[in-house]
Parts: sequence; C-alpha cells; structure tokens
Amino acid sequence: MGLMQLAAQVLELLALVFLFLLGLAVLLAAALFVVDRVQAGDAIRRNYPVIGRFRHIFKALGEFFRQYFFAMDREEMPFNRAQRDWVGRAARGGGNTVAFGSTRNLGITGTPIFVNAAFPPLDDQFAHTQPMLIGPDARQPYLARSIFNISGMSFGALSRPAVQALSRGAQKAGVWLNTGEGGLSPYHLEGGADIVFQIGTAKYGVRDGKGDLCDDRLREVAAQAQVKMFEIKLAQGAKPGKGGILPAEKVTPEIAATRGIPEGQASISPNRHREADDFGDLLDLVAHVREVTGKPVGFKTVVGSAQGLRVLFELIQGRGGDDAPDFIAIDGGEGGTGASPMPLMDLVGMSIREALPLVADLRDEFGLRDRIRLIASGKLVNPGDVAWALCAGADFVVSARGFMFSLGCIQAMKCNRNTCPTGITTHDPRLQRGLVPEEKFRKVACYARGVVHEVETIAHSVGVGEPRQMRRKHVRIVQENGKSVPMNELYP
Repeated sequence: MGLMQLAAQVLELLALVFLFLLGLAVLLAAALFVVDRVQAGDAIRRNYPVIGRFRHIFKALGEFFRQYFFAMDREEMPFNRAQRDWVGRAARGGGNTVAFGSTRNLGITGTPIFVNAAFPPLDDQFAHTQPMLIGPDARQPYLARSIFNISGMSFGALSRPAVQALSRGAQKAGVWLNTGEGGLSPYHLEGGADIVFQIGTAKYGVRDGKGDLCDDRLREVAAQAQVKMFEIKLAQGAKPGKGGILPAEKVTPEIAATRGIPEGQASISPNRHREADDFGDLLDLVAHVREVTGKPVGFKTVVGSAQGLRVLFELIQGRGGDDAPDFIAIDGGEGGTGASPMPLMDLVGMSIREALPLVADLRDEFGLRDRIRLIASGKLVNPGDVAWALCAGADFVVSARGFMFSLGCIQAMKCNRNTCPTGITTHDPRLQRGLVPEEKFRKVACYARGVVHEVETIAHSVGVGEPRQMRRKHVRIVQENGKSVPMNELYP
C-alpha cells in the first residue's frame, strides 16, 4: 500500500511539473507573439508570430541537414563529401582504395582524364619525387623536398593548436609551412618545419611603427634557420584587390603582439603594397627583400589577364634574370579564406585551371623555366588535382583547406565567426580544447605523404619516372561535347 501511495504522489508531482512547464511554454509563446507582432524588422515574423521563427531555425540548420543527409557524394560546394572523405582516409593513414566503381561523372566539362601508358615503368624503374632548388642566385638557396606543401594560413585566422599541429606535421612529412600574412609566431617554429614567411600588404611581423617594411625586422626573421623563403603577397584567390580581414574578436593580446597591431581591433590590411605601383616597383621590392634576407623571394598573385603578366615577363627579360622573382605562386579565383566579401569570393579572379597553363606558357616563352619556379594553389586538395597542376606546368602545389580537413575541419563555414566547432579557426579556449596538436600532427603528415604517394602512382601509370616528368600530353580534358582532348592541344 505504501508503494502505491508513493507512486501516486510521484505521478501527481510529475503532473504538476508538466502543468507548470506547459503554463510556462504558453506564457513564453504569448510573449513571443506580442514581440513578433509589434516588431517591424521581419515581415514573416510580423505576419506569422511565433511560427515564423521556425523559418530562421530551419534556414540555419539547412546547411547541416544538406551536408549530412541530403547531398550526394559529389554535389556539395566548395568541397564535396568524396573529396573530404579522401582527405580523411589519407590523414588516418589507412587504405585509400574504393570498391565497385567510381562515383565521379567523367562527362563533366573540364574533368581531367590521365592517359595511361601501355607499358608503364616497373617498380625498380620508378623514382620518388626529387628535391628542387629554388632561388639559385640567392645567398642561401632553398632545396625544397616535396611537391606538395602547406599554403598560407596565418596565426589569427588559425588557432594556436592548429598552427602547432601544422608545424609538427610539416616537419614530419618534409613539407614547407607558409605562415600566411599574420607574421611568424613561436608556434610556427616549434615543430621544426621549413618555413615560408609571407609578407602581406600590412607587413605584419616585419613592419615599423608606421606600418612600413622594416629591414631590421626582416633580418631578424631571416636569421631564423627554419625560414627558407619570403613570399610577397599581392593577392589571394578568395579576395583579389582586397587585403586580409581579421575580425576584432580574433585579435587577442598574443596575436596583436605577433602582428605588431593594437589588441581587440579589427585587422584590415591595405588592398596592395604601397611601395609597388607597377611591375617595375614589384621587381625592385623582390630584389630588396632578397638582398636584405639573403634568401629566395617570390610573390603570390591572382591572374586577371594574360596581358598584364606579359608586361612583367618582358620587364624581367629586359632587366636580366638576376632581377627575376625566384618563384611565382598562382592562386585561383576559387581559393578560400576565413573572411571575404561575397562578390570577390564568387566573381573576381581567373580560375587556376585557366591561369596556371597561361603563366607557365609565358614563363617558358621567355626562357625562364629554370629560373622561376611556379607554385599552384586553389582547391587543389586531392592527388588528381595535384597531378593535373604538374602536367599544366607547376613545379609545386600548395593547399590550405586540404590541410584544414586533415586537422578535422567539417566545412562548418564558420571561419569568420570565431565559433569553429573543431577548434581550427577559433580563439575560444573551450572550442580549441577539441584540437589536440599531439594527435593531429600525425594526420597532417599522413595526408601530405598520402597525396605525394598517389601523385607518384598517377605518374607511374602514365609512364614517367617521377611526377615532375608529367606533361600536358599525359592528361586529357573533357569538352562540352563529352569528348576529351589532350591538354597539349588546348595549350600547345
């Protein structure tokens, strides 16, 4: 009898709690009804109080549902599930074979199809990728070991543990790590990786009190043995003509000190270098940085037209090879970033698929193939992308988002909000806790090695001894009529 009474009391209590919560919900709904009906900023909520709020909820969750439940493997943008899954498997160091058949539509215009050799080299006739010298005329040339390296991502855009993992992973895989425009932090150096120091338009890390380039700071950076090259950033693919954007909430005391800027204020870089009004000034700047640092110097840009770059190469030819940049990094208009105006992200800058062959042809036309190395960037995250770039004329390929995926990026598209759920692009300590550099660096290294290994597999298949021996004749490009044409016929 006592148990029955106790059960009855529990049920009565639960009923009271339910009624209380129901009453609270009714009061909350009534309050929201009044608020929605009175407000004038949202027509849907004004006409459909309370219920109209579900539209915003579903809209916010739509990206999540599309990614995990509705999109097919090859449908998503900017990177589809098949691309991300390949990176994930490579980063785990597991097998990257698939079964049954390809899910890729090989009839889409622009698809590269590699030309397999009837009699490819045997295993003992095939070599791994060989190191390549950059900056033969610099006092300290750089012998770069890998064809695939980490593109510019600054400390600030990335979190501390993300930079730490990239630094350690780059060292383990033998690839270089580009600092991005945010300066050189201790976290870039702690892993022991080769470093490419990027000089952005704001000169973060190498600026004086007025924001101008400071030779003494350049020498301090160059004195670090790990810093192998300097890259002058003219533009990046996601925002040509616009400088870097770091929201104020990301400018922590540590990041402010690294960059040499005020804490807690948005960090907006100028849209170009003030000392470079034309290509002549640019070559002067390259020569100056190379003289001060003694190390190879090049620049990163986005191609808008062939004519402008022809002027550059004509100027180099007139001045002589000594004034040439040691490398040119070409970023495609499809490149990504943490924050960019949508019109620039969507509409400005030539795709890497068009720009790279164009620049390679100009370089070779002016006899500078052995003097200027070409670095390709812009959504090149899988082995097929890298192999295509080498066929098109690149000497090296760099990736930013591919390495972000190796760190665990889920393409949440929150890079500019300081709320990245994986801890990669946030400075919220609670979210950073999820990214453990001591574990993630292994995935960075595995991904880099996996890409190189499978590019070597493609090179082997087309019949050459190592990846840089691939040429345009080794890849066909699908045309609008569904037929493929050898790339060397499209770009003789």
